[in-house]
Amino acid sequence: MNIAMWSGPRNLSTALMYAFAARGDCAVWDEPFYAAYLACTGLDHPMRDAIIAAGETDAEVVARDCTRNTSDKPLFYQKHMCQHMVPGVPRDWLGAVRNVFLIRHPARVLASFASKYEAARLDDIGFVQQDALYDAAAEMGREAPIVIDSSDILADPDASLRALCGALGIEYSKSMLRWPAGAKPYDGVWAPVWYGQVHRSTGFQRGEAALPVLAPPYDAVAEAAMPYYTRMKARALKIAG
Repeated sequence: MNIAMWSGPRNLSTALMYAFAARGDCAVWDEPFYAAYLACTGLDHPMRDAIIAAGETDAEVVARDCTRNTSDKPLFYQKHMCQHMVPGVPRDWLGAVRNVFLIRHPARVLASFASKYEAARLDDIGFVQQDALYDAAAEMGREAPIVIDSSDILADPDASLRALCGALGIEYSKSMLRWPAGAKPYDGVWAPVWYGQVHRSTGFQRGEAALPVLAPPYDAVAEAAMPYYTRMKARALKIAG
C-alpha cells in the first residue's frame, strides 16, 4: 500500500513519519516534491540550493514515483507538504494511493513556523491547498480520504494511531509509539534546520499547552486559515479514549 500523508509545516508530520518507519514493514519518503517546489516557485527557503541539488526537480517524475514502491516492504509512506502542490504539479496520481490528511490548529502552526520562516503567509502553511487536495483525492480515490488531527494524536497516541491504522486497513503496531533519538537516514537534507526538536524525541509528547496568542501579522494569517481547518476538523477520525 502507498500512503500519501498530506500536511502543512510544523504539524507533527515528521514524528508521524518516524512512527510509520518504526513499524519495520514500512518504507518512508520525506517531502518528495520539495525540490520541485523550490525550483518552480523560486522561494528562498533555508538550504534552498542544497535541497534542489539533493532532490528531483521534475514534478512529473516525482508524481510517477509516488505510485510505485521499489522497496521490499509492503507499505510505502510518503510525507507530503500541501503547499508544495502548486499549479502545474500533477495531481492525477492521487487516485492511485491512500490519502490521509494531517491537520493542526492554525495558531499552533503559525507560532512554530514563524520562528523559522519570518515571512509566513497563508500560502506557506498549506491550509488552502489541503482543502483543495482533499476534494481532489475524494473525487479520484476509490476510498474516502482519512483526516486525523495532530492534537488527537498528542492527547492519546496509542488510540489515535490504532484508529488511523484501522481506517487504512493495516495492522496496528505499538512499535509506532517509539523511535530512536537523533537524525534518521531517510530525513530530508533540510533536517538540520527544521528537525531539531523531533531529533531529541523518542516518541510523541503527550498533551499540548494552551493555544498561543499571535502577534500581527500572524494573527490575521491564522484567522484566514481557520475556515479551512474547521472544514477538515469536521471530517477527522473520532478517537475513542
